Amino acid sequence: MANRKSCFFVGIGGSGMMPLSLILAKRGYRVAGSDRSLDQARLPAKFEALERRGIRLFPQDGSGITSPNQIVIASTAVEETVPDMVAATRMGAERMSRAEMLSRLFNESTMRIGVAGTSGKSTVTGMIGWILHAVGRDPTVMNGAVMKNFVAPDAPFASALVGEGDAFVSEVDESDGSIALYSPDVAVLNNVSLDHKSLEELRRLFGDFAAKAKTAVVNVGDAETAALAAGLNRENLFTFAVEGEADMVAENLSPEPFAIGFDLVTGGECRRVRLAVPGRHNVANALAAIGAAMAAGIPRDIAAEAVQGFAGLKRRFELVGEANGVAIIDDFGHNPDKIAATLDTLHEFPGRLLLMFQPHGYGPLKVMRRELVEMFAKKLKREDQLVLPDPVYQGGTVAREVTSADIVADIAATDADARYIPDRDSAAAHLVATARPGDRIVLMGARDDTLSQLAARMLDDLTS
Repeated sequence: MANRKSCFFVGIGGSGMMPLSLILAKRGYRVAGSDRSLDQARLPAKFEALERRGIRLFPQDGSGITSPNQIVIASTAVEETVPDMVAATRMGAERMSRAEMLSRLFNESTMRIGVAGTSGKSTVTGMIGWILHAVGRDPTVMNGAVMKNFVAPDAPFASALVGEGDAFVSEVDESDGSIALYSPDVAVLNNVSLDHKSLEELRRLFGDFAAKAKTAVVNVGDAETAALAAGLNRENLFTFAVEGEADMVAENLSPEPFAIGFDLVTGGECRRVRLAVPGRHNVANALAAIGAAMAAGIPRDIAAEAVQGFAGLKRRFELVGEANGVAIIDDFGHNPDKIAATLDTLHEFPGRLLLMFQPHGYGPLKVMRRELVEMFAKKLKREDQLVLPDPVYQGGTVAREVTSADIVADIAATDADARYIPDRDSAAAHLVATARPGDRIVLMGARDDTLSQLAARMLDDLTS
């Protein structure tokens, strides 16, 4: 690729595309791109940040594809009928998926740390990145979420970090099967549960990924992951668990509303750790990150000390603010396990939950229908209220076999308080009007950064 350093990103504002474009730009590539959200004048601050990094932006009309020497990078969600893709074919430009480009950069690195699992990938990636940064390893980090520790006036969307050190830390995606492209030195596997693919496919993808690594850091506190670990070479395996049996264990958890403490135990040695992010799931995330750091040569206590400074990610149980006794929390929860972890964390403390869950697509609703319904029926308390608007839709063709109305009907049949309000703004207004002191309003969903803007507006509405 040394002679072809011009890349064009179709959908450059996406959570996986933007950080990759920033890494390439920092490494000296000429980077340009287009995005449907840019054409729709959505999230202008994100595109202004890209332009400040020297990245040229074009309408998504094919006008940015001007040379056969460009490498045109697109995610699997981009359709062949998009004008940029038509222009790339006409021009004869090389085409790569986001995962193909990322895996190439990853596999060329000296210390390759890949983070996999159905839930927690972005948080674990951020934690590992922060540990390596804190100890002076100057890593490159590819994340799907904004890492608060690295946010600065000139980097408001810090989902990537480009360092000069030997380590490349990246979350890897199983949803499109591209996890198979990565060859990690350290493979982190946090959990395995239903999301985009069948469990049979997930077991194969995650198992093959972990088997490639010199060290596989595996959460045996998760039943599916423990079953995969049983098939791995024990000499290459480092296990962890929350209140279980493993090489590294967390015990004596002490939850706080927006933090949690625990005893970190390895080889009979114990030290106390307090995270600045809440929930049992984040204890598991921290164990994964400490284990990965240890596999990269960082002593346990140094890694544990550093992880306490991890400030969290945007849209991961993020407190937007409080007004009139009501807290508003913005969260990325979009599959049964992620949402359940958020609800369990919130239910550790008193207060009614008013939830808005915006599904991240009609396809995932079809795949996860039964599991979503069962999870909400189990986790919602009698006083809680759940509202579902229509799934996020940003253009293109899509089959609408299962809708938000179908999910709500199934949940309501279990006697939980679930309501279908098609329009998202109307759903938000309903929750604001319903809220009373002591309530927590939680917005959940993926693939739509405007949810954070909506959360901020809801906070303003509570104060007016």
